[in-house]
Parts: sequence; C-alpha cells; structure tokens
Amino acid sequence: MPVNTNGADDDDGDGDDDDGALDADPELSRTEAEELLDELERRRSLKGLAALVVAAVGILFSLFQLALAARSFTFTVFPGVTIAELGLTVPAWQISLQLLQANAVHVAFALVLTFLMFPATMGDGVVARNLGRIVDGVVEVVGERNPIARALEALRAGVRWLFVDPDRTRVTPFDLGLIGAAFLSAFYFLTEFREIRDMRVFGLESGRPITEVYAFLDPLLGGLPFVSEYSYAMLLGVVGVLLVLEATRRTLGLPLMIIVASFIVYARWGFLISESTPFLGLLAIPELTWPDIVQNLWYNTENGVFGIPVTVSVSFIYIFILFGSFLEMSGAGQWFIDLAYAATGRRKGGPAKASILASGFMGTISGSSIANTVTTGAFTIPLMKRSGYSPEFSGAVESSASSGGQILPPVMGAAAFLMVQYTATPFAEIIILSTIPAVVFFFGVWVMVHLKAVQEGIGGIDDTDIEIVSMREHLKTGWFYLVPIFLLLYYLIIERLSVSRSAWFTLVALVALITFIAAYSSETRAFLFGSLAAIFAVDLLSYVSAGVALTGVLTGAGGAGVPIGEAFAVVAPRVGWYAILAGVLTMLTHPGMESEYLDLNPTVQETAESVGDRAGRDLGDNQSFRVGTFVVKSMEEGARTAVPVVVAVAAAGIIPGVISVSGLGPNLTSLLLALSGGSIVVMLLVTAFASIVLGMGMPTTVTYIILISMLATPLVEFGIPLLAAHLFILYFGVIADITPPVAVAAYAASGVAKSDPFETGVKAFSLSLNKAIVPFAFVLAPGIVLLRRKANAAELPLREQYRVVNVADLGQLSYSVPEILVPVVAVFLGVIALGATVIGTLYSEVSRPERAAFALSSLLLMAPGLLSTTVFDILGFAGISVSVNALALDLTLRGVGFVIFVALAAKNRRQASAARAEPQPVST
Repeated sequence: MPVNTNGADDDDGDGDDDDGALDADPELSRTEAEELLDELERRRSLKGLAALVVAAVGILFSLFQLALAARSFTFTVFPGVTIAELGLTVPAWQISLQLLQANAVHVAFALVLTFLMFPATMGDGVVARNLGRIVDGVVEVVGERNPIARALEALRAGVRWLFVDPDRTRVTPFDLGLIGAAFLSAFYFLTEFREIRDMRVFGLESGRPITEVYAFLDPLLGGLPFVSEYSYAMLLGVVGVLLVLEATRRTLGLPLMIIVASFIVYARWGFLISESTPFLGLLAIPELTWPDIVQNLWYNTENGVFGIPVTVSVSFIYIFILFGSFLEMSGAGQWFIDLAYAATGRRKGGPAKASILASGFMGTISGSSIANTVTTGAFTIPLMKRSGYSPEFSGAVESSASSGGQILPPVMGAAAFLMVQYTATPFAEIIILSTIPAVVFFFGVWVMVHLKAVQEGIGGIDDTDIEIVSMREHLKTGWFYLVPIFLLLYYLIIERLSVSRSAWFTLVALVALITFIAAYSSETRAFLFGSLAAIFAVDLLSYVSAGVALTGVLTGAGGAGVPIGEAFAVVAPRVGWYAILAGVLTMLTHPGMESEYLDLNPTVQETAESVGDRAGRDLGDNQSFRVGTFVVKSMEEGARTAVPVVVAVAAAGIIPGVISVSGLGPNLTSLLLALSGGSIVVMLLVTAFASIVLGMGMPTTVTYIILISMLATPLVEFGIPLLAAHLFILYFGVIADITPPVAVAAYAASGVAKSDPFETGVKAFSLSLNKAIVPFAFVLAPGIVLLRRKANAAELPLREQYRVVNVADLGQLSYSVPEILVPVVAVFLGVIALGATVIGTLYSEVSRPERAAFALSSLLLMAPGLLSTTVFDILGFAGISVSVNALALDLTLRGVGFVIFVALAAKNRRQASAARAEPQPVST
C-alpha cells in the first residue's frame, strides 16, 4: 500500500504534521465506544434493578408510539372475546386520546427516562463545589468535632444523598421525586381532560384548587393564600414547565436551559421595555399574567411545550428513530460500513471515502452527529489512520460526514419532518429540494479526502487491515437490508402515504424480513416456506368461508363469506405478519438453528446471553430468543435515542410559544429588517452566524425550531423562497456541530482518534466549508434546489410564491438550462476548486497565489450572487443605484469563474505531468 512515510514536510499548509498518521491504533471496541458516548452525553451506566426499570419504561414508550403509528389516536388495548358456547363475552378495551393527551404522555415518557438516565449533578457544579468549600472552611476554623461542623457535614452528606451521582451509577431520591411529578402531570391530562378543555376557554383560574382535588391536603394547605388563589392545573403547569427546563439542562446543557428560561422571563416582564427605546422598543409586549403564560405554554397544542415540534415528534420523529434502531440492531449498521469498504476500500484514499459513505448513511437515520461519529468512527477512524491520514484529519472526516447525515434525504435526522409541518409541504417535495445540495456536500468532502490522498500518496486498504469482499458478494449476503429503504421511498413518493403510515408499514416489513431471514437456512427453508404458504392459505380460506380472519372465526365473529378475489385483496397486504408468524414457528421447531445470512448486532447477542445467565439457561444459542431479544432491544434503544430529541423539541417549543402569546413575531421581523439595513447579504450573514452560535453544543432540531421562529419570516420578507430559507437555517445549524470552539461532533471524533480536539474541529470545519457556501448558493439561485417562481407570484403572499419544479419545467430548456443546469454544474465544479483551495493540491501542489485564484473561482462558480449583491449593497449605501439583468450577470460571473478554474486546472496538470517526466534520482 503506497503511503507517505517521510513525515518530513507539511506540504498541504494545514498546519499538521502527518508523521503520526501511521500509528497502528487498534479499533475501539463496542464497549469502549459506548462508554465514550455515555461520557460525552453524561449518561448514567446503570445496573441491576435500575437498568431493568429503564428498559421497561423504554419498551413501554416504544409500544405506545407503535400503537399511535398503527392506529392513530384511537387504538385497542384488548380486542374483546366472545365464546358463544359458554355465553361469555369480554368487551374490547379501547383508548381514544386527544392530541394534547398524546403529546403529554409522549413528553412524560421522555421526562421519566431523562431523570432515570441523566444525573442531576455529578458534584462538579458551581453549587456543589461552593457548598463543599464552605463546609471545609468552617471545619478548618472550628474543628471537626464542633457541633456546627458536624451539622454542616451532615448537611453536605444529605445533599449528596439527595442530589449527587458522582459516578453516574445510581438514581437519587431527587430523581424519584421528579419522576413522580412527571407521572402526575401525564395522569392529570388523561383523567381530567374535560376540565382542561373548559379551562382553555375560561382560563386556568377557573380550575379546581389542589385541596379540592386531594381533600386530605385541606387541613394542611387550606389556609394558605397561594393554594386557594391558584388552581391545581396552574400548579401542574408550573411544575411541568420546570421539569422540561430541568430535563433540558441534563440532556442538552445549561446554556439552552437559560435561553429557554429567559424567554419565559421575557414573556412575564417584557412589558417593562419602553416602546420609545430605539430599536429595542420593537421588543415591547403587552403585560401577561402567569396564568396566561402557563396556559399557553402547557395546555396548548398550537404553541408551547406540546406545540408543533412535539406533535411532529409524536407523529413522525419517534417512529423513524425506532426504524433506525431496528435497522441498527438487525446488523445493518456494520453491513453498510462493509458495503462502503467494498465500494471504495481499494481506491485511492479508500478508508476515508468509505467513512464518508457509511457515516452519511447512518447519520441520516440516527439524527445524532455525536452518536454516529463515535459508533461508526470506532471502526473507520483507526483504518484511516493506518492508511496514512493524520489522527486529526481522520477524526475530521468522520465528524464531518456524520454531521452531514442530517441533511441527507430521505430521513435527514428529524429535520425533514419538522420542515413538512412548518412549511405545509409534502414530504416528497422536501426530499426533492434537499437532494442536490446534500449530494454537493458529500461530493465536496469526497473531493477533499481524495486530494489529501493524492498529496500524501495514500492508497487503498491493505489486506492485512480488513478483508474486503467484492461488491457482488457483499450484496448477495445482505441485500435484504436495502429493502426497507426502498420500501420507505416507495410508500412516501409513489404511494404518497402519510409519513407516519409509511414509517409504520416499513417498520413492519423490516421486522418481517429480519424474522424470515433469521429462520432461513438450508435445513429449515422447506418448513419455512411451507409454513408461510399454509398460514396464507388458511387465512384466505377463512375470509372466503366466514368473511373474517381465522382469529375472528375462533372468537365467534364469523359471518357470510366473500369472493376469493376480495379475500385475496384483504389477505395479500398482511403477508408481512404471516412472514413473522412463519419465521417464529420455524425457529420454535428448530431452536438450535443458525441463519445463513443474518448477523444481528453484537448487543443483541450479549443481551440474550446475559438474560440466559440470570435465568440459568443457555438462551444465547436459541434463535427464536435471539430474534425476540432483537425486537425488545430495538424498542429499548430507540427510546434511549429518542429521549434527548423529545426533550429538545419540548424545550424549543417554548420559544415560539412565547413569541406567539406575546405577539412578538411582527415586531421581531421589523427589528431584524431594520438592523440589516435592507441588505439581504447582511440578513443572511446574521442568520448564519446566529445558527452557528446557537447550534454549538445543541441538537440541530433545537437550533432549527428556535431560528425559524425568529428568522424565517424576515428571510421570506427579502424575497427568499420559504423552503430555501428553512433549508438555509438547517444547514448552518448542522455546521455548528463541527465548528470550534465547541464542535461537539469533532470533539467526539478526537476522543476516538486520540487527536487534538481543537485541531480536529478546525479540519472538520475546513472539510465542511462547502456546506457553508452552498446555502448562499441556493438561496440566491433557487433553481439549485429545484424551486421556481410561480407565474402569478406577484398576486400571491410571499410564502407561496415558489414551487418545486416538475417534468414540464425541466423540458423547458429556456428555463432549465440557465436556471438549473448551469448553476448545478457550476456548484459541483466550484466544490472541486474549493477542495484545491483547502487541501493545496489538485494534480500536484498548488501555490498560495493559485490557492487564492482557486478560491475566487470557487466563489464565482458556486455563489456569484453573493459577490454581486454585496457590491450592489455597498453602492446602494453610497447612494449609487445600478440596474442590471440578474440572470445575465449570474451567468457571466459563473462563466468567469469557469474560465479561471479551467486555466488553473490545466496549468496544475501540466506541472504534474512535467514532475512525473523528470528523471528520479537513483537510490544507492
């Protein structure tokens, strides 16, 4: 394998010495990766009963969400049974939830899991440290045996017992109290919804006081004025908002909690801002009472905690997280990594290119830059280092690609579903408009790692590192992992089903496929296919003869039969459930079998063996038990993954809730327009900066929700298409994950790569630089994201003036060539020029002046409107008005950039050819 072994020079000009690139660091084990991830996210590592409780709550959470996905808000817990011979009838038990109730239960599950999984404090906070200093100081002055010192020591011990979990291994009494409060809140929504509905009309003051709800508290609290003044609903609302803030602090950090809390404070006291204050006067709002604020933040599905973000989480996000968890536990994660190596492993710079493919795919499903960086990077980063890339560059590639997964269709983390809800755009159109910029980003990272490989002489993967099979052989052994992805796209785009139904059908198909493959072997295939055919035939005959499924016949619900064609139409869509049943029957009758193709995630096998050890039985070798463990473990892991996302959307919903209840929105738009001075470039730069700063250390979904509430309308006021404005905000929120000084994904990668965290973040940002330029490109040239201005746009509101292009638009060459084809091709060429600028190599080394020229050509090719608009804005400030044909200017500037790029590339290629033609000195 050709690698650079001299380590003498840093020719790429990026400031790193690649001499350490050949360290043969072993891969991180899965356990080590999980421990690193827990440490980064400050999760507890629970054992025993506590771990069992977390698993049970997580599984219940997933079952609740599966019931919602399958049956919407009305579902049957028990179907009911009628046994005519005995005259026995057990009625069905149905649950019918309102949207507010479903959202409340959803958030309550997340709160309970948060207080179980994340410690309140590890003793390293400001309060704990200062309390310790005070106690130590008093003891030093008065002595250990002094009663005051003993009392303070007892106080410190009591506080530590109540609140502190230094080793992240125990659930504290404080956590149990918060869990009880979260349960009470959800219970109130479920049992007293009629009162809540009345209070939404008459106000929280009309509700019952707590002494009326709990009569036994009347002797204790009945005389207190506060208790009689406020209702029980008001108390629960305050507690609920505080619980969300505390959960936000634990899972997402103190900064976000402070931001959200500051908006609540602003809602109460923002009226104190004088309207006569320059600029800030626009932020003045009417006076609001606490009941008004709590009612809008806690008992409302339009805004607040249970507003649109949580509704999207209930309907879309969770089920897709669950889908990703099932896919990961099925072994698809490792298979896709191996697929990436099969596709690119032997190419120049193969390990890094494989990392881009694998991390991009897994990142779009997981929606977590940190988790994907650690889990995928545990395998990819050591291989990149062994092939010749420096530790910093290896970590940068992994974190850059992992964060980019959140902009990659079809799932895009959770952002795609939020865009669907906020913009009222069909999911298929979201996929269409986000595809080209996402491909441009990954192409850009690919170009940079290739140029780095050219610069350092890095080849493909050595056979001593891993065994790479051919693409054909790899697909033959795991083709079924691709089926759920194609099914999902089929349901969404072809069938045009709702997002939740598409996810539900795909999840059922995935479980059916895995169960069937798990039961398949040369020994069992005859029994397996025979069982499937028999089950299908029996149910078909049941419909033909009795008009109901076999289960209905057995419970006495049969009636008149239906024609065979009609029966087939009913039975055929249920083939997934029949496959599950046939697979289970096969595995139960062949308990010691081994699947010839399926290789479940190692976590599943370890869990099965652990349960078997506790039960005193060898269950790890039982195939049916392993598959059952796969289903249960997938639901548990899905809940664990979803917790930070649910907390994030619940907390972020408070901000648009405050904006709505206070009427701040129009004033905020006016303020931002005034501050920008009417310059679209200034507005875009402010938005980009705010997205990056706010997004540092926070989930992309939170950044997106907060910023679209404040900035989307001002961007649209400038004439930017609504969907392009939302995508612009999303892109810069993603960039925050790899932007120093926080750069959470890059820092996670540095933990795996054993590299310098800041330097890794700098390189990750450099690799993702095109992700910062592309948003400006598609905002100023909407054709790049396949958006076209409507013919009657002047008559429409600003939000409705653009639409996604169709086939007829593409066939109209006078439009599609200058507005779509030329800008898209130019963006791809600009990405190559940007790669030469950042890496310092194309065919051969690029000098500093040539780098500057490549940078100019990149800007002109990708976003010429950014340069021209800036010039026109400056002229406008100077009082000079210029009128030009925007499209003609855009094409001219791209043409200039193309000429510069071609000239530089041709010159660089001649230099490379000349260098190869020079005679090499003979080594003696």
